[in-house]
Amino acid sequence: MLGKYRRRIQIIIFVAVLLIGGYTIGSSLFSKETIPKEGSTAPAFKLTGLDGQAKELSDYKGKVVIVNFWASWCEPCYKEMPAIQKQYDKWKDRGVVVLGLNLDESPVTVQTFVRQYDLTFPILIDKEFRMRNRYHVVSYPTTFFINGSGKIVTKKVGEMDEAFIEQTLTAMLKE
Repeated sequence: MLGKYRRRIQIIIFVAVLLIGGYTIGSSLFSKETIPKEGSTAPAFKLTGLDGQAKELSDYKGKVVIVNFWASWCEPCYKEMPAIQKQYDKWKDRGVVVLGLNLDESPVTVQTFVRQYDLTFPILIDKEFRMRNRYHVVSYPTTFFINGSGKIVTKKVGEMDEAFIEQTLTAMLKE
């Protein structure tokens, strides 16, 4: 009798796995959402910053925006932060905005990180990885350089150095 129930449970589990797998494959095949790439429009977002204020990508229309996905545990992320901050300081008066999207770490962890690196650009919290998923970010850091029209000009996966940031911004501001 116990074997009969075990078999039914196995069949139910098997069917559930098939349904979930089918849904996952189907939703990714038929999703209208495209993977953001160079030349495409950057996905819109509205996130709350460490300062408690909501920020939207559309708030920065007409400006060059750097969207940097990072986490405090990511070694390349904390290695590139001084370069990002230095370039932000250099270009902010020319309309360049940096938005650091943290991957849903605790506010204390994020604030400690921000203080440690003296970051002055807005830090937004990506609750439940919604923007990470919309931007299809799979490794950290990942950075998007977005022009004033909202188009992705450059997508950089991995650590950036100061020269790369400066060259990218110089080229974008010439447009």
